[in-house]
Amino acid sequence: MAWQNENEIGSKQFNCGFCGNRIATIKGFYSSNAAHRIYICPHCERPTFFDGAAQIPGVAPGADVAHLPNELEAIYNEARRCVSINAYTSAVLSCRKLLMHIAVQQGAEPGKTFIHYVEHLANNGYVPPNGKAWVDHIRKKGNEATHEIVLMSPGDANELISFAEMLMKFIYEFPARVPAQ
Repeated sequence: MAWQNENEIGSKQFNCGFCGNRIATIKGFYSSNAAHRIYICPHCERPTFFDGAAQIPGVAPGADVAHLPNELEAIYNEARRCVSINAYTSAVLSCRKLLMHIAVQQGAEPGKTFIHYVEHLANNGYVPPNGKAWVDHIRKKGNEATHEIVLMSPGDANELISFAEMLMKFIYEFPARVPAQ
């Protein structure tokens, strides 16, 4: 893709919110307000908007998790992308939904209460030692985001994504790394 009327607008170094590469570029677009700039990633050729120091999209937190079923990968990445655009409450709700899907993928009966899914994961060895408090933390934050008039913070979203990543690595990625006997 070739962008039209690109200019040299001054060097900018950042992590691309689309491809994740660390880049330095001078090409992009600027407005009459010097703080508003759009830089083009030389790797993926997508635009990143800067309003002063604010970057949109930002970099999604967490890391890819190998060997996930497609549905879980989609929900996990949705939660991560929510954080990259400052949609923290949506990210928390997505993490809550992710736990439900993990539990059903691991044999829990669909259509049950959320606490049923938490208990299924904990009682069937899917939660690592001392991890039940984290699963319960996701439940409580998800309930707060769902049933109360509150906004979730970047810290809330980042910690839930971090735990979800760890849980899925524990359930899906690490077991798949063991060579078949």
